[in-house]
Order: sequence, then structure tokens, then C-alpha cells
Amino acid sequence: MNRHVEALAEEFLGRGHDVRVLAPVDPPGVLSRATHRAAPTSTALPDYLVPLGRSVGFGANGAVSNLAATPGSGYVRPRREVRAGEFDVIHVHEPVAPLVGWNAVLGARTPVVGTFHAYSTKAFPNHVASALGARRMFNRLAARIAVSEAAAWTGMRWFGGEYTIIPNGVDVDAPPTGLTVPGEELNILFVGRPEERKGLPILLAAFNALVEHVPSRLTVIGAEEDDVKRWLADPELFASIDVRGRVSEEELWAELHAADVLCAPSLSGESFGMVLTEAFAAGTPVIASAIAGYSDVVTDGVDGLLVPPGDPQRLAEELQRVAHEPHLLTAMGAAARHSAKRYAWPRIADQVTTVYERAMAAPAPAGNAARVAHWAGLRPADGNRPIPPQKLPSLDPAPAAKGKRGRRIARRVGLGVAGVLGVGLSLLAAQKIGIDEVAESIVRSDLSWVLVAFALMSISMFFRAASWYWIARAALPDRPIRRRDVTSATMIGVLMSATLPARLGEPARALALSRRTGRMRETFPVLLGTVVSQTLLNLVALALLGVIIVSTTSLFHSGTEHLFLFSLVPLILLVVVLVAPFVMRQTGNGRVARIAAAAHRAMVQVRAGLSIFKDPREGAAAAAAQLGAWAIQLSACWALLYALGLNGRAGIGAAAAVLFAVNVTAVVPATPSNIGVFQLAVISVLHTGFGVSTADALAYGVILQGVEIATAVVLGLPALVREGLTWSDLRVQALSTAPVHLDPHPRPRRRSDRSHSSVA
Repeated sequence: MNRHVEALAEEFLGRGHDVRVLAPVDPPGVLSRATHRAAPTSTALPDYLVPLGRSVGFGANGAVSNLAATPGSGYVRPRREVRAGEFDVIHVHEPVAPLVGWNAVLGARTPVVGTFHAYSTKAFPNHVASALGARRMFNRLAARIAVSEAAAWTGMRWFGGEYTIIPNGVDVDAPPTGLTVPGEELNILFVGRPEERKGLPILLAAFNALVEHVPSRLTVIGAEEDDVKRWLADPELFASIDVRGRVSEEELWAELHAADVLCAPSLSGESFGMVLTEAFAAGTPVIASAIAGYSDVVTDGVDGLLVPPGDPQRLAEELQRVAHEPHLLTAMGAAARHSAKRYAWPRIADQVTTVYERAMAAPAPAGNAARVAHWAGLRPADGNRPIPPQKLPSLDPAPAAKGKRGRRIARRVGLGVAGVLGVGLSLLAAQKIGIDEVAESIVRSDLSWVLVAFALMSISMFFRAASWYWIARAALPDRPIRRRDVTSATMIGVLMSATLPARLGEPARALALSRRTGRMRETFPVLLGTVVSQTLLNLVALALLGVIIVSTTSLFHSGTEHLFLFSLVPLILLVVVLVAPFVMRQTGNGRVARIAAAAHRAMVQVRAGLSIFKDPREGAAAAAAQLGAWAIQLSACWALLYALGLNGRAGIGAAAAVLFAVNVTAVVPATPSNIGVFQLAVISVLHTGFGVSTADALAYGVILQGVEIATAVVLGLPALVREGLTWSDLRVQALSTAPVHLDPHPRPRRRSDRSHSSVA
């Protein structure tokens, strides 16, 4: 978007127009590095730029958005500058992004045009924007532009209105004009930030298989060496990769011109793909994912090839085929240069000028009522009838595999049944006890103590993350383990455990961390082993809780000894991890032997997750953090006894017994958050062992579980946003771990092989 604004401004300046660009500016320095996690590049500012102050980098949706976050830069200065500039028209880029764009629209006294750049399919952030007034604010736009069909889809789907599609432009005169001579190696280029949604792990998995059959070299621009190395399954592959990091505009054009093919394997979230048109201008064909945004630009089989997103196998096959068919690359390169003419900046500027003229010709509201309606955003500023948001079919390609929809529906039905079962158990218990009495106990609880319990429960999660950090670092000493990645993965696991049955949070957090650690095929089993290490520490914590219970109460002499039997399940899991590698050893070449060998290798990697216990210093740190987390959770359970006024009848022993019971019965939960069983375990402990009334015991169980779920949501959702993932998205991270195998003698590409997208 920055390149779009800069190029459009210079094109208009060249035509004699008076242009001002209002935007935040972050000069190089310590403060900019602290607020963006990286040092901004030092560049000369153009004369037409009016700085609005600094911005702050916010991680969201797998990327970092730089937003003006202070009242001065985000609110005061945009309004003041648009009013003082005496502009004929104001052009706001990405109006949906707070705060600069919003306040420029709200402060404008002249016609405003908005260009929408983003493609967004997620309902939650768009519904939040609408709740904050985005729809009414966009009605104050005299015209709306979208850079692609995907961006227009986003606007119509979530905010309504009419959109004129004007794509991003490209400087067709910037790239070198000489002919490139194909070399002995296939020269592949990747340009993009090291964000996972850009698909670099998918390309590296494909390239790993390609180099075995085709002399090839990969150039990576926009990422650093560490970003690439952490995704390599084979470290020796790095010898065939040139990592350039950030480059100048001249260097980028030179690399685009020299490449045989540009690879753009993004997974999702692309509204246009300006790098595709830049490759076209350089006469370089592309192989891109068949996703919304890219499919608008690439004509499959003409100026590039489209492959299914997140499919390293298909990507490797297409790269192998073009290497064997150089005439196809030559033909697509010529067609690409011709396609680039559609996006030449003079042509784009002409289309934008037409929209400006239409916006300035829009009728002014007549009468006080019309002016009030315009100011409040109740009627469109273009004078046309309001167009509400509308449900539109997805632009993303349908899943290639059959039966996925049925499995997805079955999973949702299963989760729904489990949830209903858990709620039903709770309601049944409440009905037998007396719903009024339970509700009265909940209402009577002291909110301040509940908040104390919530704070303690939240703090305990950070202690668990600290413990896992030490364990993971010991298990993977050669991999880049960062505290913030471990913390995010921990919170994601907590969220998944709170919302899904069957302890799915444990593999979820291992998967989330392995994608940050790199080389998932190797690190994921090891990180699963680190979860086993924490399980062993949890057994120690349960034993200590048992000591507290036995020393303070006669609970386990009252018929609840069976709880100890449940605690043996983690111990059995530990024994399996230790013994399985010896049992699974197989010899021979049969299918069973190969499966056993693969399982044996995986279990050996899992056992590597227990390395923490070989280092006394790090082992002590991990144990102290994990046991500290349990101690803080014990304090949270104790605080809730005060919240319900039960501290007179039940003390630290009762809190220990509750914590013991809910964790033991949750070893293999049948319902999300173990709801239902959780409350029954609390009732069994408090009523049987400490004489607490069943109504108060159930109220305690409801509040305690509410605190746990609130903790999971408050800590887990920001972690998911930082990762740019949903639970279903986590499955995509395993794609780069799938082995890619190529036929040494591929068949020629036929027209029927082309993966036409539904949005092409």
C-alpha cells in the first residue's frame, strides 16, 4: 500500500497536480525499534509528505500492522491537516484501519475517496469494525475503490456499498529491458516478508525435493537467514539458497529480471499481489497459489501457473515441469510482459482521476435533514441508494479432497453433542440440588475475591510457560527457542483445552511452537515429548497436593480413594514413551516393518523431550516454575473459598482437594473444559469431605470453571491473533512437514493439468 500511494502521488505530481501525502513517520532510532521490533529503514522523505507523528507495530493475522496509536498522530493531526489543506479531494487508503483513515474521513469538509486494499474473510474483526461505526463512516465516502475483486468482496460482504475496481499499478519502465539467457540452473525467486502466510515454508519443502532432480537455485528477498534456516528440513539445502534480506528497489528489479520464475505460494489473505505485476513487468512468469487476489492477476497457463494453496507436492511438480520445458517459461514470460501493460501507472492514474471527478460531482446534501443524515453516515455521500452488506460466496478455491465437508460437519456435531452433554450434566445436578439455591450462592459471592482468583490463575499460566521454555530449550538446544513464542503457544494450548475435548490443547501448543521453531518434521515430536516432561512434573505436583490433603483432612478415608487411580494415567503415558522405542524396533522391508520403523523414530524423538532431567540447573528451573504454577493455582482455589464465604468450613486442604480432583478427572475429558464432570468432582470433594452444602459446592464449581475459561479466553485469543491463526488454521502448519516426492521423469504438462481456480 505504501508503494501504491507513493507511485500514485508521483504520477499526479508529474501531471502538474498539487499532492500532499499525510502519514505517520518513524525515524530510525531506539524508540522506533522498540515500538516495531525492528529498525525502520533510513530513507529520504519526499517533499510532498506531511508527517503525522509516530506509529506502533501491532501483531495481527500473521503480520505486523503499523498504526498511529497516540491521540496526536491518530486523532488530532489527521483532522487538522485535512481541514487546513484546502484540498479539492481527499483520498484515504484503507479506511477500515484505525485511526488515521477514520479521522481523516470524519474531519474532511471536501469529497473523500476511499481505496480498500485488504482481503478479509474473518467475521469477528469486521463485525467489531461495524460495531464501532465503520459502515456509517464509509457512507461518508463520495466514492469507493477496491484494488481487486477480493478487496471489493471484502467491502461488499462486511460493509456494503458500491466499489470501482482499480488495481495496483506497476512501473513498466523500471525493470531492465535486456533479454535473460537461461542458465544450467532453474533460478527461482521468492519475494515477501517472513510471515508464514506468505508460504515460504511451503516453497522450501517443495525446493527440498526439487534439487534432488533439477539443478536449481532459490533466491529469497525480504527474509533473513534465520527466517529461512528454521524452516529447512535439511540444513545442507541452505547451500542452494541465496538469502538477500531487504534490498533496494534497483536490486529488486534486477533480481526479478534475472529470475526464471517468481514463486508466490501464499496461503491466504492476499488481495492483489503487487509483486506478481512487478514480475510481469520484468518479463518473468510466476507460479502462484490459486487464492483470491492472485487469481485476479494470473491467467493460468498464459502468463503464469496457479497451484492449490498449501500444497508443496503440486508446487514441486510444477517447478520440475517448467525446468524441463524452457519454451513454456519463454512463452509465459513474453505474455507476462504484455499483461503488465494493464497495470501501468499512467493507466491506473487515469482511472483514479475519473473516480475523483465523480466524487467531486456528487450532489451536496440539500436541507438540514439531509446534511444531518450525511454527517451521521445514514445516507451515502455519493447520492445513491444505500446498499447493505450481503452474503457472498467465498472467493477461495474449494478444498480439493472429497469428504472434508462431511468430516467437518461430523466434528462439529460431535463437539456440539459433547458440549450439550456437559451442560446437561451440570443442569441435572443443579435441578436435583435446587437451581434457586445455586444461583443465590453465586450471586452472594464476593466479586473482589473472584477477580483475585482470576488474576492468580492468569499468573500461573505464565509460570507454566516459563517451565516449558526451560524444557523446550533443553530438548532442542540447537533451535531458536524464544520466550514469547513459548508463551503464545502455551496460551493457545490453554484456549484449546478450554474449548475442545480430549486434551487437544496439548498437541495444539506443541504444533504452535514447532511452527515458530522450524523444521516441524523434526521438532514437533520432540516438543510433544516436552509436554510429557511437564506431565511428569504435574505428577509430582499431584503427589504434593495429596500430601497436603492427607495432612489436613481425612478426605481420602471417606470413600474417594478412586481419584488416585485416575492420576495413574499420566504415569502410564510416561512409561509408554520410555519403553515404546525398544518395543517398536523392527527389521525387514515389509510395509509393517516400515510403519514400525517410522513409529520407532517418532517415539525416539518424543523421548528426546525428556532431556531437561539431564541438566540439574535447567531441570530445577523448570520444576520450580511448574510447581510454582500449581502453588499459584492452589491459591486461586483458596481465594474462591473466601469468595463464597466457605473459608470457615474449608481451608487449604479443601482447596488442594478440589485442585487435585478437577485435574485428575480431566486427564481424558469427554466434554469441552470437562464441563459437567468438573462440577460433579467439586461437589464430591467439598460435600463429601468437608460438609459444604451441595448448592454451595456446585456454585463453587461453576465459578471456578468460569474463572478457568475466562483465563483461557483472555490469554489465548491475543495469542491466536498474534499468530494469525484459528484452530482449523493450525492444521495448515503441518503441510510443510509432509514429504514431497518427485518422479525423475515427469510427464509433459497438458492443458487438463491446469488448476483453474473458481475465481480465475
